[in-house]
Amino acid sequence: MKHIWLVTVLLISFSSNSQSISTYEKPPVFIECDSLTVGQLKSCFNFTLNSFIYNNFKVPEIVSEESYKGNVQVLFEVNKEGRFNIVYVDAIYDELKEESKRVFDALPKIKPATYNGKPTFVQYSLSIGIPLVKPVKEVSGTSNNVNLNHDDSLNATLSDEYDKVNASLKPYEKLEYTSQLNVPFTHSYYARFDYEMNAIGTNSHTAAKPFLYTDVSKYYDIKAEKESLTKETDSWFGRKLYNEHLVEVQGKDYWFTVDPIVDLQLGGETEGDDGTWNNTRGIFIQAGLGKRFNLSTSIYESQGRFAEYFNNYAESLRAFGPDPAIIPGRGIGKGFKENSYDYPVAEAYLSYTPADFLNIQFGHGKNFIGDGYRSLFQSDVASPYPFLKLNASFWKIKYTSTWMWLKDVRPEVVVDDAFLTKYMANHYLSWNVSKRLNIGLFESVMWADTNGRGFDVNYLNPIIFFRAIEFQTGQGAGNAILGLSSKYKLNNKVNLYGQFILDEFSLSDVTGGNKSWKNKFGFQLGAKYFNAFKVDNLLLQAEYNQVRPYTYSHNTEILNYGHFNQPMAHLWGANFRELVLIGRYNYRRWFADAKFIIGQRGFDFNTDEDGFAYGGDIYTNENNRIGDTDITIGQGNKTNSFMTELQAGYLLNPETNLKLFTNIIYRDFNPQTITSTTTDSNTLWFSIGLRTDLFNWYNDF
Repeated sequence: MKHIWLVTVLLISFSSNSQSISTYEKPPVFIECDSLTVGQLKSCFNFTLNSFIYNNFKVPEIVSEESYKGNVQVLFEVNKEGRFNIVYVDAIYDELKEESKRVFDALPKIKPATYNGKPTFVQYSLSIGIPLVKPVKEVSGTSNNVNLNHDDSLNATLSDEYDKVNASLKPYEKLEYTSQLNVPFTHSYYARFDYEMNAIGTNSHTAAKPFLYTDVSKYYDIKAEKESLTKETDSWFGRKLYNEHLVEVQGKDYWFTVDPIVDLQLGGETEGDDGTWNNTRGIFIQAGLGKRFNLSTSIYESQGRFAEYFNNYAESLRAFGPDPAIIPGRGIGKGFKENSYDYPVAEAYLSYTPADFLNIQFGHGKNFIGDGYRSLFQSDVASPYPFLKLNASFWKIKYTSTWMWLKDVRPEVVVDDAFLTKYMANHYLSWNVSKRLNIGLFESVMWADTNGRGFDVNYLNPIIFFRAIEFQTGQGAGNAILGLSSKYKLNNKVNLYGQFILDEFSLSDVTGGNKSWKNKFGFQLGAKYFNAFKVDNLLLQAEYNQVRPYTYSHNTEILNYGHFNQPMAHLWGANFRELVLIGRYNYRRWFADAKFIIGQRGFDFNTDEDGFAYGGDIYTNENNRIGDTDITIGQGNKTNSFMTELQAGYLLNPETNLKLFTNIIYRDFNPQTITSTTTDSNTLWFSIGLRTDLFNWYNDF
């Protein structure tokens, strides 16, 4: 029986683990297309594949006999070596499936797609309609039987043998990389796309962190970057270890991923005899419901023992109650075995985007405002906290409002064995004045849940000035702080940035030259050098931070700028000057970071003979200051410190940011006077480990 076969539609696009062809330097190239321009390669690829299928596909006899009309659905990839591999094929006849596999096995090896000049794999979905005729090539170089499309139909649900629920599932398309989820904030990972986000002429806003994936995707293709790092492996275990989420599911209106979290470290130091270690296990879930609602949660169960200086600092943060420590940046640490801590942590947030210009998040986690390694406005050095955040972007402006529920955990403020609740509200306006210049305006207010005050609705307005409200409610009822930031793109390789924080200021005292305690302010100056010395992916950064004594503190102790006995801004509190030098480099899956910190700080003596506050500890009452004039940085127990941290490793799984690493810290800490709370320390700390890198660890106390 004579039959005519027609390829009615060949829908070719990137599907589950892929992206738009236009983001590659080149799509895959058949030898027949080698002489064409880049703009013609896509059409030539489609026509050549179309023709090969027509010339080689032999319809099974049973299909011909039953005069079947329908489709064969094929998911395939062209790998980094240029070979065709079928990922999935579905049809009503097993014979059609087998014939499709045979045809694809017969396809020749071709030139692979490239991304940034490097070979990468791409995946496609195609539908072969029945019956078919020979494809016709038009003069323009396209086939009239080829219909390119880039919408959701490219990954249309395939018919399968599963039940109705499973029938709604699609190949996983890595939708998180275009979602309203946060890109997990670590300085090392954000350095990978810092260059693209800061190019001259971009309308990006880089201070308020973490970024949304939708913010980054305008300038940098995270999905393509991760796919370019894909390892060739044929086993399920290999794919999950090196390339994929442990669980990844996508339906018509939803998707979710589930991954294990680990932070396993083993090491030693020169000041302790017990060794150092950390054992973190957890689970990380990301999900999207529809196009505007996303959620994420991470739950950690951890035990660990750290270097002696780290342990001493953790125990100095101790909260009211039986627990011996607060692990910096994480939370309360319970005693575990001998000289170790058990510290569970949970973080989660809901992200809703009711309109393209507005994102609303409610969660339990951290936030950061600044372009530097440190922030004098708001940093992520303290433990996680509940927050409500609004991000509005329009024109050349991004406006961020954040409300936070914090805790003062000191014994002297505990009521009925419960930690004192206090609240913090921030406004940050980022304005791209020109293609090179960005200016940011910041204000923040802290108030406490005392005398039944609770959450003050006066501060709920996202566009009001906090300083005016502070005056209306009483200056003792809140602690307001103002800030100014700026960033200037000297060229595409060099950015200059800075911050100025103002807690209190007396112009007459400044002009009088008496160095008044009222001049509570600090500043930051920094520079970033991208692709330094013409080395791709090498970032060099220099940053200077300085904060005067008593900044962030208050005459009502509970109104200090802190949470869980940790600062909400710079890790060192106040009364310091610091120079930070950083280098970061990555090549494919390899990475290396180097950090050098030189600082001078002024500590309290904390003795019976000297109970004065010298301005470094933001939790002390500024009424206990040593005087009203001649207030200088480094006053009190002057301490010089130097720290070097070197880290190198291998990115085991780009999808989960799972890293093998080794870390070396050298810390030299020299107080002028040895006290019970400030001791001399000279530490060399070495660690190796395996970590799911989702947040910043700060070891530079």
